[in-house]
Parts: sequence; C-alpha cells; structure tokens
Amino acid sequence: MVSNQIQLQRRRLLASGAAVTAAAIAGCIGGGGSGDGETFHFTQEQSREENFDPVISNDAYSFQVINLVFDGLYEFDEGLELQPKIATGEPTVERDGTRYIFEIQEGVEFHNGDEVTASDVAHSFTAPVEEETENAPEYDMIESTEVVDDYQLQVDLGEDPYGPFELQTMAVTVVPEAVRTEDRDAFNTDPVGTGPFEFADLQENEYVEIERWDDYWDDLEPNLERVRFEAHDDEAGRVSDIRAENTDAMAGIPNDDWDVLEGEDGVNLHSAESPSFMYMAFNCNEGPTTNPEVRRAIAHSFSLDDFIESNAANVTSPMYSPIPPVVNEVWEFPEEEYQELLPEYDPDEAQSLLDEHAPDDFTPTIITPEGIRAQLAERVATRLDEIGYGADVQVLDFATLVDTYTTGSADDYQMYLLGWTGGPDPDFYLYSLFHESQAEINQGHFYEGSDGFHDAIVEGRNSADQEERYDIYEPVIREIVEQLPVLPAFTEDNTMASRDYVEDLQAHPEVTNNPPLITDYTNVSME
Repeated sequence: MVSNQIQLQRRRLLASGAAVTAAAIAGCIGGGGSGDGETFHFTQEQSREENFDPVISNDAYSFQVINLVFDGLYEFDEGLELQPKIATGEPTVERDGTRYIFEIQEGVEFHNGDEVTASDVAHSFTAPVEEETENAPEYDMIESTEVVDDYQLQVDLGEDPYGPFELQTMAVTVVPEAVRTEDRDAFNTDPVGTGPFEFADLQENEYVEIERWDDYWDDLEPNLERVRFEAHDDEAGRVSDIRAENTDAMAGIPNDDWDVLEGEDGVNLHSAESPSFMYMAFNCNEGPTTNPEVRRAIAHSFSLDDFIESNAANVTSPMYSPIPPVVNEVWEFPEEEYQELLPEYDPDEAQSLLDEHAPDDFTPTIITPEGIRAQLAERVATRLDEIGYGADVQVLDFATLVDTYTTGSADDYQMYLLGWTGGPDPDFYLYSLFHESQAEINQGHFYEGSDGFHDAIVEGRNSADQEERYDIYEPVIREIVEQLPVLPAFTEDNTMASRDYVEDLQAHPEVTNNPPLITDYTNVSME
C-alpha cells in the first residue's frame, strides 16, 4: 500500500504549475482557427505525463483528456457537487456510513461494445490500491467490494466512515476490467472508455487526438467531431497563438495579458474559481516564527489585498481561511468572520510587535517557487525592510523547495510559499496541510496546535455526517486563522481564452474538468 505522502504530493502538484514535469513544447502550436467544426484545437498550459489509464494517471493535464474518454460513476456538475453518471442515483448507505450500495445503469457500453458491469466498477475502486499506484490513498479506506449482481455493487469501508467519500471518492473513473488487465501498458496509451469521445491518435510529447463516439450510450451528442490537445508551457507563446488564431482555445491566461486579450477582437475569455489554496506558511518548529506574535507582525507588515490588486487581480481571488471560497459555497463556514480575525495592514503595529518579540537582527528567510508566489515573497521582504527588518527571499526550483521546506529547520527558512489543490471537502486541506502526521511530508510549519486540534481533524474525516463535521471543523479553521501557522493568501482561477467562433465554452472550477466540451450544461461547437 502506498503512503499518504504520494496522495498529498499529487494534490500539491496540481496546485503548482511548476511541478508538472514533462518536457516543454516549444514553438507555434499550429492547427485550429478554421472554425470548420471538424477538429477543435485546445492548448494546455502544462505538458502531460502521457498516462491515460485513470488507475495510474496522476497529472491534471492527462486527466483533461481522460475525462472526455471515460465516464465516472459520479461526476461533478458545473460546480463541485457530484451527480450520478454511470450510477442510477444516490447510493444506499448502511452500517453507520461504512457501507455503500451502488446501482449501475444497464446498457452503458465501452467503446469496444462491452457492457459496463458492477465488476468493472469494483475493479476501478480497488485496482489503484492492489497495484500500489500513486492514486492508492484515494481509495485505501475501502476494505472490500462485493459484486451483488451485474448491476449492483457493495463497497465496505473500514471500521470508521470516511468523510470525503460521498463528496469525491464516489467519482471514480470507470475502466473495463478485462481489456485493461489484458495489457495494461497498451491500455495506458490506447485506452477504452465509455465517454463521449474515443481515443484516436497519440504522438507523445506532441499531441493527442480524440474523436466523437457516435454510439455514445448517453443522450448527449457532442457537436465537435475531433479534438486535439497540445501543450504550450510558455505563457507568451500561448497568448501569441490565440491572438494569431493558431489555436481555437487555450488555458492559463497570464494576469498581465488579461486586459490585452479582453480587448482583442475575436477572442473571448472564460474564468472559474478553483479549489486551490495559496498560502505563506511559518516555521512553527524552530526560530522566532514559533511565536504567534511574530507571525502576526509579519501579517501586519504588508497588504495582501494591495498585492492581489496590483499583481493578480484578473486571475485570483483573496482567501481568508484554508478553505477555498468555491469549497466554502458547499460548507458555508463564516468567511466574513475569518476575514475580520486576520491582521490588517498596519506597519506601525508590525514594527511594534517585532521590536518586542523578534531579535534585533531579524531577517527571515523566505523560500518560494518562481512566479506569483515569488512576487509575493518580494513584496513581504520590501515591506519588512521599510520598517527596519527585511527578509532574504530564495527562489528555488520545485524539487529543491520540497526537500527544503519539510526539514523544519530555522537555518533553512522561517517562511515558505506554496499552493494546494484539493476538492470539495475540508479534509483535503485540514488533514493534508495541518494534521501532525503530515509534518515532513507535505507541510513544514510543524504546528503543535491547541489540545484536541489534531484529534478534531481526524474525528472530522472519520464522520459521515456533514453537519457534525461542520461543528468539528469550524473551531479548527478558526484556530488556524487566529494563530497563523499559515497565512491564507489567494485562490487561483481556472482561465481559458477562445476564438469567437467557439460557442458554449465555459471554465470549470476543477482543472481536470477543463475544457468541458459536452455535459448536461454545455455542448461546445465551432460555428
């Protein structure tokens, strides 16, 4: 079985563009622009790992293809609410939230004509763990599955419920057991799904093409006949391509180019808040930042609102807790109260607190990846310098950053900036980023917390009742906001630009669901 480290690393990778490490595609994308309705060219913002087997794939950009070739047992609607897809409806829940019985629709077919059965769904749930894939921790709360008949599956968890099960785990992507296990390597690069598109062509590190499956089992019928995905890691290159009509749509609009593209004739912009959490964490293990008054002083020393307005207003939104706003729409935690608890920009108070609680020569080391987080680190350093302290900003490549921030050593850092993409459940943020078991794995603040802080996080994930979990989580979130082991910064938006002949395109909060080409709420076409 794979440790939680892999699961948490995976979610962090999705939050950090720099962490998806496939070779960049240089030069012009080419293609599109014809509006002929035949091939829709989509430019991705990061290169793919070229793994198209949902059991093993763990990068967002391969999954953007996977989600059009496969269907899930449940799928997200236009937000972060799950709705039945291959399932007939909501599961029957028994045994105090540890047993789920799923009914499977009859007549759902894979692209090879085989009908989906409960055995295929069972395999989709269990294969990540049995094969020790990097996705194993997303399913290792499942103790056993029982195929009741071809269209009914029983899934039993361990002794305790798993809170996020109904909000995300049920959205398992369904694969054909017989075809996949016959030749897993072949399946990975030529997969067979049940989705509205089937795999057509793969030129590794160049492009992947999918084409409309005319015998799609659902009532939905895609307008697009063929879709080509190509990656262009370079921001300027993507912007140039959409402006020159070398692609039909692109993802990842740079903040500084938003106004340019917004004023460009023939270009439309699309945006959706994502479940991402960008933050500045403090070393609570060693050094001056173990003192919450020092952390509070640093938070007083600069204005996040001013930073966002001047550097990222087009593609981010401010955050006031570790729960992204789009997730908070589901849970309704009191964000306005959290905002009032956070330190406001007050350089005089910052200087007073540092004079009282920090060493005279306090010059904290801030480690950060490049990009907007490096810009924020420099802003903090500038504002600290203005009140007589300063900071040493070290911009590190992602691999070095990961090796450094998990040490907990004051010699390595006092603050670090990172980002995280989770999902519609608070557990994805609170357990992963704050529970003591995850120190040195995906967190370097080493926050001890009040009595019961860490126990409450575990209690919340082991409850199946959402109201009960709200009451458990709310004090945990409030403590984080008040004690500041991390300072919430902003949530990033999923953004896309398209040519104006592209109809009905919209952005989805979950990056792997972009572009949503055929759903109950949209059907993209080129006129």
